[in-house]
Amino acid sequence: MSQVPAGLKYVKTHEWLKREADGSITVGITDYAQASLGDLVFVDVPAVGRKLAKDEACSVVESVKAASDVYAPIAGEVLAVNGKLADAPEVLNSDPYGEGWLWKMKPSNAADFDALLDAAGYEDFLKSL
Repeated sequence: MSQVPAGLKYVKTHEWLKREADGSITVGITDYAQASLGDLVFVDVPAVGRKLAKDEACSVVESVKAASDVYAPIAGEVLAVNGKLADAPEVLNSDPYGEGWLWKMKPSNAADFDALLDAAGYEDFLKSL
């Protein structure tokens, strides 16, 4: 079974979100997503300053067997990206909830975050797959 840490929010396209102390949101892909893709070899993240619409394809992760879009789970502006992934995309495999984050964003509407799945809701969704 995939790791689904409590205290994060999740979406059915297999992204996770964490609200930081400053109100920004950190976004990454779930353990289920990285395990499904296999060994990651390339990551493309959105540019800092880009305004993302909810559900917009804004990032790509490529493995030895597939490429997959990553979607913006909520609307907002990209504040920072994880530059380490350009040289070490495998960090997404080894630490998807820590060093393997993709981008940080300022949400357009903080309530959008609260409406997402909690860990139990995401685990229930995974059981249906």
